[in-house]
Amino acid sequence: MERTTLDLWVGIFVVAGIAALAMLAMKVGNLGTYNMSETYQVHAYFANIGGLKPKASIKSAGVLVGRVTDISLDTQRYEANVVMSLDKRYQFPKDTFANILTSGLLGEQYIGLVPGGDSEMLKNGEQIKMTQSAVVLEDLISKFIYNKASEPVNPK
Repeated sequence: MERTTLDLWVGIFVVAGIAALAMLAMKVGNLGTYNMSETYQVHAYFANIGGLKPKASIKSAGVLVGRVTDISLDTQRYEANVVMSLDKRYQFPKDTFANILTSGLLGEQYIGLVPGGDSEMLKNGEQIKMTQSAVVLEDLISKFIYNKASEPVNPK
């Protein structure tokens, strides 16, 4: 009788451990539950999205206001078309600025929205016209190295 009780408790702990690992994996993979009751979609074009992925966060003033729903290449403009799903509780002016930012030095990339001052608000399906592409660390390093290499050597 004691052996079956022990096996039952071990089974319960194993199932609880697997559930905890699944929740952790979803949290790390940015797939956690984010309930937006009602949303509206807007899109923006970026010359370079870096490592931005679908389901990436969209934040304004550090507050999560939406998620990236789709990323595709526009073959007419040869730019990335990023579709964003924003919570209807948060309305943004038409002159909102969208930046691709990075959490920390090498963290995940997300979209930061900086509201403008227009009195008209973005509506479902409209485009955010002012964007700033992702800063690619490799590009910054190569610019720094090439600038240092082109400087004249000053003998002392």
